[in-house]
Amino acid sequence: MNTSPQQINLELGEKEAEGIYANFAVISHSPAEFVMDFTRILPGVPKTKVYARLIMAPQHVKSFARALLDNIEKYEKQYGEIKKIGQDQNKPFGFQQGEPSPDSK
Repeated sequence: MNTSPQQINLELGEKEAEGIYANFAVISHSPAEFVMDFTRILPGVPKTKVYARLIMAPQHVKSFARALLDNIEKYEKQYGEIKKIGQDQNKPFGFQQGEPSPDSK
């Protein structure tokens, strides 16, 4: 049995290579999928739009979360602990963990 990881060649288009900045995400889910809407909130601007939406199966979200945590650990080993802005003053900033919205159950 071949247990070596499969090599995947990724093609990165010019538009996608620019990336999308997000400092706020709304995550909802159903039994079949997770929906992650990425946006950015700017000071003094009461309205924003969704710049990117990812829809993933629950199994893929769990794998993604593990991969993200693994990469955070590697980052912190190399560069030091990631501190949230306002962490010392207990002020909310950026992505927040909260209660699921009523329509996501």
